[in-house]
Amino acid sequence: MYWDVKVVKPLTDYKIYVEIEDGRKGIFDMKPYLDFGVFKELKDINYFNQVYILFGALSWPHEQDIAPETLVNEMESVQKSDIL
Repeated sequence: MYWDVKVVKPLTDYKIYVEIEDGRKGIFDMKPYLDFGVFKELKDINYFNQVYILFGALSWPHEQDIAPETLVNEMESVQKSDIL
């Protein structure tokens, strides 16, 4: 789908750089999620940094995920050159 994640890179301070299939690029802040349910495990920065893409969504080994629609709605738009 056009909103699927195609690039992911964990950043400092529980933020994630993403590129969406439709060309949008942005930073998604995970901090607001870290005190809730299955996302509490992501407070371990080593675990947080294991983020990967599964079926177009951000995912972690123990089945936490963030849907592409959530990313698109909540990410802060940036240029890749601003981050990397």
